[in-house]
Amino acid sequence: METSVNSTNSSLYQWLGLIEDYDQPSTSTLPRVITLLALILGKMIQKNEKSLHTRHNKEGEITMFHGSRAPSMNIHRYTERVYRYARCSPACFVAAFAYILRYLETPVATSMTPRLTSLNVHRLLITSLLVAAKFLDRKCYNNAYYAKIGGVSTEEMNRLERTFLFDVDFRLNITAEMFERHCLMLQRETVACEPRKLRTVLGEVTCSCQAI
Repeated sequence: METSVNSTNSSLYQWLGLIEDYDQPSTSTLPRVITLLALILGKMIQKNEKSLHTRHNKEGEITMFHGSRAPSMNIHRYTERVYRYARCSPACFVAAFAYILRYLETPVATSMTPRLTSLNVHRLLITSLLVAAKFLDRKCYNNAYYAKIGGVSTEEMNRLERTFLFDVDFRLNITAEMFERHCLMLQRETVACEPRKLRTVLGEVTCSCQAI
């Protein structure tokens, strides 16, 4: 049974692009985990912002991770950019996804649960990824470098990292079971990837793989 489970995990991780295939030549194609993470974050933003438009009282929802306006680069292009320049392992994006969900489960100072929107997703992603890379990878670029690729100042990157760590109560450990569960969450987001369309459980959208 254990061998079967390990084989299943290995297939899942390879499908997501978390395991390097040394038999295949290196290409510029992004690991599938990058596309799926951007997709699921985009869906969360869309759902939350639709809900917020129907609300009149938004007090307490602004955090340090919020910008005054949404960046011109959408979360799909931003996730791809961060992957290409951060050069961290693809597994860090799974960990960053887990950290973001962990952060969103934590009430802010106003006791309200934070929501993922186009105003905070970019800062949350670059911060959670920086933390994940420091925790998982043997080598990691410093905060100044992440600030540059993330589009913030070094001082702001430092503040974001410090705030994020306190908000998640420094709970950075991810067990093998937790890691697998978040991989399965990403896998369930897609049913089939076709040449032109990506069919998801939330609808059909254009597959960003085609632009790579």
